[in-house]
Amino acid sequence: MGWVERTNMAMAKSVVGRHFRLEFSGHKLERKGSRFLTEIRAGLATFFAMAYIISTAVVTNPATGVYEQCVQEVNRDLVTGTAAIAALTSFCMGFFANMPIALAPGMGLNAYFTYQVVGYHGQGSVSYQLALTAVFVEGLIFVILSLMGLRQWLARIIPSSLKIASGAGIGLYLALIGLTYDAGIGAITGGSADPLQLGGCIPSLRGTDGSCTSGKMRNPTMWLGIFCGGIFTAFLMMYRVKGAVIAGILLVSVISWPRNTPVTCFPDTDIGNFNFEFFKKIVTFHPIEKVLGVQDWNISGPQGAHFVVALVTFLYVDILDATGTLYSMARFCGAIDEDTGDFEGSAVAYLVDAMGITIGSLFGSPPVTAFIESGAGISEGGATGITACMTGICFFISLFFAPIFASIPSWATGCTLILVGAMMARACTDINWRYIGDSVPAFLTMAVMPFTYSIAYGLITGIITYTILNSGAWVIAKASSGRIIPYDYEQKDYWTYKIRGGLLPGWLKRLCKGKKDFWRDWDFDAEAEELGSHDSYAMAKNRGSGMSQGVVEAPQVLTGDRTWDMPGMPGYPMTSNPNFDGGESGVLPGSSRR
Repeated sequence: MGWVERTNMAMAKSVVGRHFRLEFSGHKLERKGSRFLTEIRAGLATFFAMAYIISTAVVTNPATGVYEQCVQEVNRDLVTGTAAIAALTSFCMGFFANMPIALAPGMGLNAYFTYQVVGYHGQGSVSYQLALTAVFVEGLIFVILSLMGLRQWLARIIPSSLKIASGAGIGLYLALIGLTYDAGIGAITGGSADPLQLGGCIPSLRGTDGSCTSGKMRNPTMWLGIFCGGIFTAFLMMYRVKGAVIAGILLVSVISWPRNTPVTCFPDTDIGNFNFEFFKKIVTFHPIEKVLGVQDWNISGPQGAHFVVALVTFLYVDILDATGTLYSMARFCGAIDEDTGDFEGSAVAYLVDAMGITIGSLFGSPPVTAFIESGAGISEGGATGITACMTGICFFISLFFAPIFASIPSWATGCTLILVGAMMARACTDINWRYIGDSVPAFLTMAVMPFTYSIAYGLITGIITYTILNSGAWVIAKASSGRIIPYDYEQKDYWTYKIRGGLLPGWLKRLCKGKKDFWRDWDFDAEAEELGSHDSYAMAKNRGSGMSQGVVEAPQVLTGDRTWDMPGMPGYPMTSNPNFDGGESGVLPGSSRR
């Protein structure tokens, strides 16, 4: 046994291993395949994939009047605030929720906060200070919603096809980010004639709209990112080389740091010289001075209406964005319970996310959210909270080494995001493509996310489309007494609003029942023992109540919602069975759950 195995085993047997439920820790809910050193490596991979947020957060945060007067101080404030809140929330997510998901001010939300809410150079209807107040209140509202279980309920009630599609859509979203200029290799860009155009030109050949006037695909940094950050990393991943993602990012970064080369990230320009002077400091710490606790609590008069608009907008965008990201990352790391549609520690995860939003606003930061770049660490084998804790520690270290980490160029992480996106897009094979009512909303969810640069808009589009199509089919079937139904309706994924666990969270139900240890999760394994089965909860319940006795096993897997079926109707042989009533879970005895 080598030192790696000895270290992994020693940590698994320690208090740390039991807390994070590493394999061989002896915890009854230990996470299979998890290893301490693998988690550390995964945390580093997540950090390097997210490190661009340290420098680019400055670009996408609002250029207010204060910003114009003291640009350098505000830049440093935003770098410190971004790294600090990312460190705090990521570590808390790992330690308390035990999930390998890192948090930071989201780039999409940053851009929305800057250009649509505050406005360019602070010319919007909502001031920077008032917008931060709206973010602060939003976080408090999210805390209440999380405690009441509403955010978890929303994640569980979304149809399974849309939840799976959101994971694949986020993969495409990641790939698009990796292909653009701001956080990628710059292979594509927006254009005036076409929504997207081929890019890859040097900065001096880009037009005012970002499109290339000439010299497409001739930017040396793009090719450096493709071959050293993309092809090289993909080869390492093919051979299961540990640390492949980190190796690719570091290789490109080190090549890009020397000056006076075609691929330098410090060109001989004003911004290049400014960044290089910062890079040479190596170790430095800048306290937050200009944007710390600048909330404007004067929401009376005309400002009140603008405050409400900003608050409501942040609420609906962020709740869907965070919900979709958390669920997709949890599915990507294999933490989703297919019976409940939930993941372990979801209540705590949503609480950490909500409190991070409020605390981050005090640092001058737009809404904090789960980062889809967490997929980089998960692809390295991250499965427990150690991954997120390590990412948080790295962000804390970056407070003092910000010149180094803020100098990781976007083309060093672009291809990493594309590779992670490719792995996440594999989830689309689990979508129910057999039935139009499931497949079309799922496809729209996948497509709208990258094309609108918003996870929230993708989910909104999918939910509305799903509701219209399937509600319309239900109404027509009701009106025709089940005679007019969509083709292949028997292939429809089952969905019901009566989800297991109901609306209220378990801790509140246990408190109302007078349980003194109401904060502890209910032990479903113990209940399964009482029912005499270790099958899924719903099926075990059916067996315990005798519902499955005398039921003939269905000849095929049918997961459709049959609540409106009429016994004896043509085309529904299963409904002629007098013993079948749909079951509590909606899953036929003998069938398998998707």
